[in-house]
Amino acid sequence: MDDLQALRAALAADDPSQDVVDRSRHLLQNRVRGGRASRKRAGWLTVGVGLTVTAAAAALAFSTLPAPPGGPATALGTGTPTESPPAAAVSAPEILLAAATSAGRSPEGSGAYWHVTARFAGERARVDEYWINPDGRAWFRGVRTGGKVVPMGERRPKPFPLVAVDLSLEELRALPTDPGALKSWIAEAVEHADARTSAGGRLSAVGRAEATFYSLIALVSTVPAPPEVRAAAFRAIASYPDVESTGAVPGGQGLELPRGERLVVDPATGRVNGTSMFITFDSRVYATADLGGAGVDAEWTDTLPE
Repeated sequence: MDDLQALRAALAADDPSQDVVDRSRHLLQNRVRGGRASRKRAGWLTVGVGLTVTAAAAALAFSTLPAPPGGPATALGTGTPTESPPAAAVSAPEILLAAATSAGRSPEGSGAYWHVTARFAGERARVDEYWINPDGRAWFRGVRTGGKVVPMGERRPKPFPLVAVDLSLEELRALPTDPGALKSWIAEAVEHADARTSAGGRLSAVGRAEATFYSLIALVSTVPAPPEVRAAAFRAIASYPDVESTGAVPGGQGLELPRGERLVVDPATGRVNGTSMFITFDSRVYATADLGGAGVDAEWTDTLPE
Protein backbone atom coordinates (compact mmCIF):
# COMPACT_ATOMS: atom_id res chain seq x y z
CA MET A 1 0.00 0.00 0.00
CA ASP A 2 1.56 3.33 -1.04
CA ASP A 3 1.35 6.55 0.97
CA LEU A 4 -1.66 7.89 -0.92
CA GLN A 5 -3.59 4.62 -0.45
CA ALA A 6 -2.76 4.64 3.25
CA LEU A 7 -3.95 8.21 3.52
CA ARG A 8 -7.22 7.34 1.80
CA ALA A 9 -7.69 4.37 4.09
CA ALA A 10 -7.17 6.56 7.14
CA LEU A 11 -9.73 9.02 5.81
CA ALA A 12 -12.32 6.30 5.27
CA ALA A 13 -13.16 6.66 8.95
CA ASP A 14 -14.94 9.68 10.37
CA ASP A 15 -13.21 12.99 9.69
CA PRO A 16 -10.95 14.19 12.52
CA SER A 17 -12.32 16.85 14.81
CA GLN A 18 -11.52 20.47 14.10
CA ASP A 19 -9.30 20.48 17.20
CA VAL A 20 -7.23 17.63 15.77
CA VAL A 21 -7.01 19.39 12.41
CA ASP A 22 -5.87 22.63 14.03
CA ARG A 23 -3.30 20.93 16.27
CA SER A 24 -1.99 18.89 13.37
CA ARG A 25 -1.66 21.95 11.17
CA HIS A 26 0.42 23.60 13.91
CA LEU A 27 2.54 20.45 14.10
CA LEU A 28 3.05 20.65 10.37
CA GLN A 29 4.12 24.27 10.62
CA ASN A 30 6.55 23.41 13.43
CA ARG A 31 7.94 20.45 11.44
CA VAL A 32 8.58 22.46 8.31
CA ARG A 33 12.31 21.93 8.15
CA GLY A 34 12.27 19.30 5.43
CA GLY A 35 14.88 18.39 2.86
CA ARG A 36 14.51 18.60 -0.86
CA ALA A 37 12.25 16.13 -2.59
CA SER A 38 13.61 13.96 -5.39
CA ARG A 39 13.52 15.73 -8.70
CA LYS A 40 11.32 14.84 -11.59
CA ARG A 41 9.99 16.75 -14.52
CA ALA A 42 6.60 15.76 -15.84
CA GLY A 43 6.01 18.78 -18.06
CA TRP A 44 2.84 20.83 -17.67
CA LEU A 45 0.56 17.88 -16.97
CA THR A 46 -1.68 18.42 -13.97
CA VAL A 47 -3.45 16.13 -11.59
CA GLY A 48 -6.63 16.60 -9.61
CA VAL A 49 -6.42 17.98 -6.12
CA GLY A 50 -6.32 14.56 -4.48
CA LEU A 51 -5.38 15.91 -1.04
CA THR A 52 -7.23 18.35 1.15
CA VAL A 53 -5.93 20.21 4.14
CA THR A 54 -8.07 17.96 6.31
CA ALA A 55 -6.41 14.96 4.71
CA ALA A 56 -2.93 16.35 5.37
CA ALA A 57 -3.86 17.15 8.95
CA ALA A 58 -5.36 13.71 9.45
CA ALA A 59 -2.22 12.04 8.16
CA LEU A 60 -0.14 14.08 10.60
CA ALA A 61 -2.51 13.23 13.44
CA PHE A 62 -1.81 9.55 12.84
CA SER A 63 1.94 9.96 12.36
CA THR A 64 2.73 12.24 15.30
CA LEU A 65 0.95 10.52 18.19
CA PRO A 66 3.14 10.58 21.34
CA ALA A 67 4.60 7.43 22.87
CA PRO A 68 2.47 5.86 25.61
CA PRO A 69 3.21 6.98 29.19
CA GLY A 70 5.75 5.10 31.24
CA GLY A 71 8.87 5.44 29.12
CA PRO A 72 10.00 4.90 25.53
CA ALA A 73 8.07 2.75 23.06
CA THR A 74 9.01 -0.95 23.03
CA ALA A 75 8.91 -3.66 20.40
CA LEU A 76 5.75 -5.71 20.86
CA GLY A 77 6.28 -8.65 23.23
CA THR A 78 9.96 -7.98 23.85
CA GLY A 79 10.16 -5.04 26.25
CA THR A 80 13.07 -3.79 24.13
CA PRO A 81 13.08 -0.03 23.50
CA THR A 82 12.70 0.86 19.85
CA GLU A 83 14.10 3.90 18.09
CA SER A 84 11.62 6.47 16.88
CA PRO A 85 11.64 6.81 13.09
CA PRO A 86 13.10 10.04 11.77
CA ALA A 87 10.62 12.79 11.00
CA ALA A 88 9.64 12.75 7.35
CA ALA A 89 10.50 15.75 5.24
CA VAL A 90 7.49 17.97 4.65
CA SER A 91 6.51 17.92 0.99
CA ALA A 92 5.62 20.88 -1.21
CA PRO A 93 1.90 19.89 -1.30
CA GLU A 94 1.81 19.78 2.50
CA ILE A 95 3.38 23.24 2.70
CA LEU A 96 0.92 24.63 0.16
CA LEU A 97 -2.09 23.01 1.82
CA ALA A 98 -1.09 24.42 5.20
CA ALA A 99 -0.69 27.85 3.56
CA ALA A 100 -4.15 27.42 2.01
CA THR A 101 -5.71 26.88 5.43
CA SER A 102 -3.95 29.94 6.86
CA ALA A 103 -4.88 32.06 3.84
CA GLY A 104 -8.51 31.04 4.05
CA ARG A 105 -8.69 32.15 7.69
CA SER A 106 -6.92 35.47 7.23
CA PRO A 107 -8.88 38.76 7.17
CA GLU A 108 -9.54 40.22 3.77
CA GLY A 109 -8.42 43.72 4.62
CA SER A 110 -9.48 46.99 3.05
CA GLY A 111 -8.08 50.36 2.07
CA ALA A 112 -7.99 53.02 -0.59
CA TYR A 113 -5.00 51.51 -2.44
CA TRP A 114 -3.60 48.06 -3.05
CA HIS A 115 0.13 48.45 -2.36
CA VAL A 116 2.72 45.99 -3.71
CA THR A 117 6.44 46.25 -2.93
CA ALA A 118 8.96 44.09 -4.81
CA ARG A 119 12.55 44.08 -3.53
CA PHE A 120 15.08 42.74 -6.00
CA ALA A 121 18.47 41.46 -4.91
CA GLY A 122 21.64 40.73 -6.85
CA GLU A 123 23.49 42.93 -9.32
CA ARG A 124 20.35 44.87 -10.25
CA ALA A 125 19.13 45.44 -6.71
CA ARG A 126 16.19 47.81 -6.57
CA VAL A 127 12.76 48.35 -5.04
CA ASP A 128 9.60 48.73 -7.14
CA GLU A 129 6.32 49.88 -5.60
CA TYR A 130 2.81 50.02 -7.01
CA TRP A 131 -0.34 51.63 -5.62
CA ILE A 132 -3.59 50.62 -7.33
CA ASN A 133 -6.93 52.21 -6.65
CA PRO A 134 -9.88 49.88 -7.33
CA ASP A 135 -11.33 52.49 -9.69
CA GLY A 136 -8.44 51.81 -12.09
CA ARG A 137 -5.90 54.49 -11.30
CA ALA A 138 -2.35 53.39 -10.46
CA TRP A 139 0.94 54.90 -9.32
CA PHE A 140 4.54 53.66 -9.41
CA ARG A 141 7.79 54.42 -7.58
CA GLY A 142 11.15 52.96 -8.49
CA VAL A 143 14.61 53.57 -9.88
CA ARG A 144 13.33 54.74 -13.23
CA THR A 145 11.21 57.45 -11.56
CA GLY A 146 14.08 58.72 -9.41
CA GLY A 147 12.31 57.57 -6.26
CA LYS A 148 9.23 59.70 -6.97
CA VAL A 149 5.65 58.43 -7.02
CA VAL A 150 4.23 58.97 -10.51
CA PRO A 151 0.89 58.08 -12.16
CA MET A 152 0.89 54.99 -14.41
CA GLY A 153 -0.79 56.04 -17.62
CA GLU A 154 -4.53 56.15 -18.15
CA ARG A 155 -7.19 54.78 -15.86
CA ARG A 156 -7.78 51.04 -16.35
CA PRO A 157 -11.27 49.75 -15.46
CA LYS A 158 -9.72 46.34 -14.74
CA PRO A 159 -6.45 47.20 -12.98
CA PHE A 160 -5.50 43.83 -11.47
CA PRO A 161 -3.62 41.63 -13.98
CA LEU A 162 -3.35 37.88 -14.16
CA VAL A 163 -1.49 36.54 -17.20
CA ALA A 164 -3.40 37.57 -20.34
CA VAL A 165 -6.45 38.45 -18.23
CA ASP A 166 -7.15 41.69 -16.37
CA LEU A 167 -9.78 41.79 -13.63
CA SER A 168 -11.61 44.35 -11.56
CA LEU A 169 -11.76 44.03 -7.79
CA GLU A 170 -15.37 42.82 -8.08
CA GLU A 171 -14.32 40.12 -10.57
CA LEU A 172 -11.50 38.99 -8.28
CA ARG A 173 -13.99 38.63 -5.44
CA ALA A 174 -16.33 36.60 -7.66
CA LEU A 175 -13.74 33.99 -8.70
CA PRO A 176 -14.46 30.32 -7.86
CA THR A 177 -13.34 29.11 -4.45
CA ASP A 178 -12.99 25.47 -5.52
CA PRO A 179 -9.42 24.80 -6.76
CA GLY A 180 -10.45 22.79 -9.81
CA ALA A 181 -13.14 25.29 -10.80
CA LEU A 182 -10.73 28.20 -10.28
CA LYS A 183 -8.10 26.63 -12.51
CA SER A 184 -10.70 25.85 -15.19
CA TRP A 185 -12.03 29.42 -15.05
CA ILE A 186 -8.56 30.87 -15.57
CA ALA A 187 -7.72 28.41 -18.36
CA GLU A 188 -10.91 29.30 -20.24
CA ALA A 189 -10.34 33.03 -19.75
CA VAL A 190 -6.78 32.70 -21.07
CA GLU A 191 -7.96 30.67 -24.07
CA HIS A 192 -10.47 33.35 -25.05
CA ALA A 193 -8.15 36.28 -24.36
CA ASP A 194 -6.40 38.01 -27.23
CA ALA A 195 -3.00 37.21 -25.73
CA ARG A 196 0.06 37.25 -28.00
CA THR A 197 3.62 36.02 -27.74
CA SER A 198 6.55 38.39 -28.05
CA ALA A 199 6.67 37.41 -31.72
CA GLY A 200 3.05 38.41 -32.22
CA GLY A 201 1.52 34.95 -32.52
CA ARG A 202 -1.27 33.48 -30.41
CA LEU A 203 -0.38 31.47 -27.34
CA SER A 204 0.18 27.76 -27.92
CA ALA A 205 -1.36 25.11 -25.68
CA VAL A 206 1.87 25.08 -23.66
CA GLY A 207 1.79 28.87 -23.43
CA ARG A 208 -1.82 28.83 -22.22
CA ALA A 209 -0.93 26.24 -19.58
CA GLU A 210 1.95 28.44 -18.40
CA ALA A 211 -0.34 31.49 -18.30
CA THR A 212 -2.85 29.56 -16.18
CA PHE A 213 -0.16 28.48 -13.72
CA TYR A 214 1.39 31.95 -13.46
CA SER A 215 -2.07 33.42 -12.90
CA LEU A 216 -2.49 31.14 -9.89
CA ILE A 217 0.84 32.48 -8.59
CA ALA A 218 -0.44 36.05 -9.02
CA LEU A 219 -3.57 35.23 -7.02
CA VAL A 220 -1.50 34.23 -3.97
CA SER A 221 1.19 36.91 -4.27
CA THR A 222 0.42 40.21 -6.00
CA VAL A 223 -3.32 40.83 -6.49
CA PRO A 224 -5.99 41.43 -3.79
CA ALA A 225 -7.80 38.12 -4.13
CA PRO A 226 -10.12 37.39 -1.17
CA PRO A 227 -9.06 34.77 1.39
CA GLU A 228 -11.18 31.93 -0.03
CA VAL A 229 -9.84 32.51 -3.55
CA ARG A 230 -6.24 32.65 -2.34
CA ALA A 231 -6.81 29.38 -0.48
CA ALA A 232 -8.20 27.78 -3.64
CA ALA A 233 -5.20 29.03 -5.64
CA PHE A 234 -2.75 27.52 -3.14
CA ARG A 235 -4.60 24.19 -3.39
CA ALA A 236 -4.57 24.35 -7.18
CA ILE A 237 -0.80 24.97 -7.18
CA ALA A 238 -0.40 21.99 -4.85
CA SER A 239 -2.05 19.79 -7.50
CA TYR A 240 0.87 20.19 -9.93
CA PRO A 241 3.06 17.07 -9.75
CA ASP A 242 6.47 18.67 -10.03
CA VAL A 243 6.31 21.46 -7.48
CA GLU A 244 9.10 20.64 -5.02
CA SER A 245 10.23 21.77 -1.57
CA THR A 246 13.70 23.24 -1.22
CA GLY A 247 13.53 23.49 2.57
CA ALA A 248 13.56 26.35 5.03
CA VAL A 249 14.73 29.73 3.71
CA PRO A 250 14.47 33.29 5.02
CA GLY A 251 10.80 34.22 5.00
CA GLY A 252 9.38 30.71 5.10
CA GLN A 253 9.66 27.57 2.99
CA GLY A 254 11.25 27.48 -0.45
CA LEU A 255 9.38 25.90 -3.36
CA GLU A 256 10.64 25.20 -6.85
CA LEU A 257 8.02 25.37 -9.59
CA PRO A 258 7.73 23.22 -12.75
CA ARG A 259 9.87 25.47 -14.95
CA GLY A 260 12.47 26.33 -12.32
CA GLU A 261 10.79 29.41 -10.86
CA ARG A 262 10.80 29.77 -7.08
CA LEU A 263 8.45 30.85 -4.32
CA VAL A 264 8.95 31.53 -0.63
CA VAL A 265 5.78 30.64 1.28
CA ASP A 266 5.06 31.08 4.98
CA PRO A 267 2.56 28.30 5.76
CA ALA A 268 1.75 29.83 9.16
CA THR A 269 0.39 33.04 7.63
CA GLY A 270 -0.51 31.97 4.10
CA ARG A 271 1.68 34.71 2.63
CA VAL A 272 4.07 34.57 -0.29
CA ASN A 273 7.15 36.45 0.89
CA GLY A 274 9.36 35.90 -2.14
CA THR A 275 9.11 34.98 -5.80
CA SER A 276 11.34 34.72 -8.85
CA MET A 277 8.50 35.80 -11.15
CA PHE A 278 5.57 38.13 -10.87
CA ILE A 279 3.18 40.07 -13.06
CA THR A 280 3.76 43.79 -13.02
CA PHE A 281 0.78 46.13 -12.96
CA ASP A 282 1.41 47.11 -16.55
CA SER A 283 0.70 43.42 -17.33
CA ARG A 284 4.23 42.22 -18.02
CA VAL A 285 5.58 38.92 -16.71
CA TYR A 286 8.86 39.63 -14.94
CA ALA A 287 11.34 36.90 -14.04
CA THR A 288 14.60 37.27 -12.13
CA ALA A 289 17.47 34.81 -12.39
CA ASP A 290 18.78 35.71 -8.93
CA LEU A 291 18.47 32.71 -6.61
CA GLY A 292 17.01 34.92 -3.92
CA GLY A 293 14.25 36.11 -6.25
CA ALA A 294 12.33 39.18 -5.18
CA GLY A 295 10.93 39.84 -1.74
CA VAL A 296 7.23 40.68 -2.00
CA ASP A 297 4.86 42.56 0.30
CA ALA A 298 1.25 43.17 -0.72
CA GLU A 299 -1.45 44.79 1.40
CA TRP A 300 -4.14 47.45 1.51
CA THR A 301 -3.26 50.96 2.63
CA ASP A 302 -5.01 54.31 2.88
CA THR A 303 -1.84 56.28 2.16
CA LEU A 304 -0.38 57.33 -1.17
CA PRO A 305 3.09 58.87 -0.61
CA GLU A 306 3.80 62.24 -2.17
